[in-house]
Amino acid sequence: MFPKVPDQHKTGKPLVPWGLGVIYVLFATVYIFLAYFLGVDKAANGVSAPLTLAVCILFGGFMGMLDDWIDLKWRYKAFMPLIAALPLMYFVLENLDTMRTSISIPLLGTVHFGDAYIFLVIPLIVMVITNTINMLGGLNGLETVCPAIILLGLTALSSPAFQIIMIGPLVVWLILAFFNIQGKIFVGNTGSFAIGLTIAAFAVLTDLKSILLISILPYVFNSVLILLTVFFVRKKANVIFDGNKLVSEHRRSLVTLLTYRRPLTERQVVGIISLIVAAFTVIAVLVELL
Repeated sequence: MFPKVPDQHKTGKPLVPWGLGVIYVLFATVYIFLAYFLGVDKAANGVSAPLTLAVCILFGGFMGMLDDWIDLKWRYKAFMPLIAALPLMYFVLENLDTMRTSISIPLLGTVHFGDAYIFLVIPLIVMVITNTINMLGGLNGLETVCPAIILLGLTALSSPAFQIIMIGPLVVWLILAFFNIQGKIFVGNTGSFAIGLTIAAFAVLTDLKSILLISILPYVFNSVLILLTVFFVRKKANVIFDGNKLVSEHRRSLVTLLTYRRPLTERQVVGIISLIVAAFTVIAVLVELL
């Protein structure tokens, strides 16, 4: 049913089903629509937070599916998420009486953006979060476990209504992560873009931007490292698989930084990065609580 691609980091490069992130997109949107119709969270000023989230997930899945089919160039993938920012911008614009247009930044305090929050900050959040999450992948479990950790942190501090809304999508994503860790499926760009937009939209709708800002730092570090080396060295990051462990001869990404002249198994690399993301997420949650 799903196309298969070789698992580059397994002996014999077995073929693995690709693009199963579409399961998350379909289930998440149906679940969120049902939650809305059952009155879990009522529309405010004519716009609904759950439906806005569902639209963002649908667009993320569509954009990822396009990339899986025709391999979009980065200049297109970088800016396409801006379209998905439109429903978020409209939601905040219609709820300015309850939505904050400021972000609390540790050590700097609260930064007030005013109208720039709607027309500049929200598009930047969507574009940066979606693309940075998409850029950290390639290993079994990496593109599913780490986003799940951040989303769990956001959900834990959200309102009871939003917690109910996210239960279904989170359960499905964790099931996909379970099989992805074992190397039995790949969620593809369909899944990574959809979960990226889920995180960005959820943080904006629940006004948990400060948590997102801190927990996403490992992703930002990875993306900056990749982009700087591509810009200055004109080479991409790659890791060598010797049949048992991964090793790299350069430091052009978070994965290659960890495996630089230090052979590690795929599970070890994914585990270390997951712990790093978990540590930043815990810090973010503690900062929000305190």
